[in-house]
Amino acid sequence: MTIVDTPERRQLRELTRSFVTREVLPHLSDWERAGEVPRSLHETAAKVGLLGIGFPESVGGSGGDLLDSMVVTEEIIRSGGSSGLIAALFTHGIALPHIVAARDEALIERYVRPTLAGTMIGALAITEPDGGSDVAGIRTCAVRDGDHYVVNGAKTYITSGVRADFVTTAVCTDFPGSASLSLLVIDKGTPGFTVGRRLEKLGWHCSDTAELSFVDVRVPVTNRVGPEDTGFLAIMQQFAAERLSLATQAYATAQRCVDLTVRWCRDRRTFGRPLVGRQVVRHRLAEMHSRTEAARAYVHEVAERVAVGQPVVTEVAIAKNVAVSACDFVVYAALQLHGGFGYLRDAEVERHYRDARILGIGGGATEIMNEIIAKGMGL
Repeated sequence: MTIVDTPERRQLRELTRSFVTREVLPHLSDWERAGEVPRSLHETAAKVGLLGIGFPESVGGSGGDLLDSMVVTEEIIRSGGSSGLIAALFTHGIALPHIVAARDEALIERYVRPTLAGTMIGALAITEPDGGSDVAGIRTCAVRDGDHYVVNGAKTYITSGVRADFVTTAVCTDFPGSASLSLLVIDKGTPGFTVGRRLEKLGWHCSDTAELSFVDVRVPVTNRVGPEDTGFLAIMQQFAAERLSLATQAYATAQRCVDLTVRWCRDRRTFGRPLVGRQVVRHRLAEMHSRTEAARAYVHEVAERVAVGQPVVTEVAIAKNVAVSACDFVVYAALQLHGGFGYLRDAEVERHYRDARILGIGGGATEIMNEIIAKGMGL
């Protein structure tokens, strides 16, 4: 099963390709070296209608659903963008959904609408220095003090943490590690809230990542997302979309590397003939293509089921692992077939090789997905 290719989605693909060609490709290498994308890119993406895809018009979005968001992700990467660019430009895809779902009009006006208009940047802060994927073990605490919470703790590996104007933050509203979680929206500049060092990474160079520190940070109770102690459920409910986004980045990256490598092997001549003239090369390309097609088909099938509200937690975990596995194989093979050129920063496959490594870690590592799958099997 594949995402239904409606006239609207064909137009969305064309719009996305045009945006990448005009606004991204001339600058992406510079953004990689700078370690971030400019804030102006958010406004440009909003003006053409891409930033709000997947969010309802009632909150300032452009409409569409999970499948339309996947179409945008596919086309950005297939047009020469990268998963690192997706992470930097669409961080609101994980920072805003909890706020929208809570239907708090005041928070929607203050944070959702400006972010979808490209004038604010939001981040999601869950992971802690000693916690990893253990959401229930969060130790950053928020103690009620009248009309405020007093927040103390730390977060790490926060995507867009350097540039973010606000952070949707998972906090413990009981004792540390009690799994009694809430979500608070914390504004940059609030006394006691500091952005630590910018984290240097293997890949996703154009996506800034930071450590965050909270020392006696006073956050208004009105900045709580939904009722107290509902944070764990809110986080779990949004994991499916985040994991499918990463799965989409994985198979789209694989597809882009297949396309680049086929072109390279047709044009590159060694010992008097094109690389593609050798059976071993053709067979490797065939395997790259096959794994990519299989991953895309399964991810699309699961996404269709998620889009209509089916509870497919196990299948989402399988989709992420299958897509990441295919991507890992393809980016390795792509760089190998590009030879010495593939090892240079001038080669697009070099960027995809670096960027792909995080996909099996972010949003729940491969091992966490396997544990979910095992539970789904009744093990």
